[in-house]
Amino acid sequence: MRIIEIEERNAPLLRRLLNIWERSVRATHRFLPEPEIRRIAEYVPAALREVPVLAAAVNGADEPVAFMGIAGNKLEMLFVAPEERGKGVGRLLLRHAVEARGVREVDVNEQNPQARGFYERLGFRVCGRSKTDGQGCPYPVLRMRLSADSGLTPPDASGTCCEGSSES
Repeated sequence: MRIIEIEERNAPLLRRLLNIWERSVRATHRFLPEPEIRRIAEYVPAALREVPVLAAAVNGADEPVAFMGIAGNKLEMLFVAPEERGKGVGRLLLRHAVEARGVREVDVNEQNPQARGFYERLGFRVCGRSKTDGQGCPYPVLRMRLSADSGLTPPDASGTCCEGSSES
């Protein structure tokens, strides 16, 4: 398994990533009703095209099995194909995000305890909460920040937890 940063975001690749997204969401976001999954799926391709850094974990056949998107020091998305969960793929992506790209923040759906546990095990701590998600929908989001004692080393480890953040 290796991590690649994706420069050419062509239609076949975006379809493969959308497929990973949908299968991952169905496996982990049980709080989302079917119409909501379909609604969100409509704008995932645009998000994949527009996120500043898009990276994937690829298997020996160079097929993506997981991906993430990064903007600045924030992990905007990380999705792992259900059949690859529990194999260290998410950890590999997150380590790359932190160590190569300086990621220190992530937002997690409060109703997704598996994701929260994943990030907490890797050294992220909750430092804020929003009653709605980024699209204003009623899915509470936890703001998490990498703790200084995480064992992961961002290029610039300065900063404090979610400066200026509070429940909104």
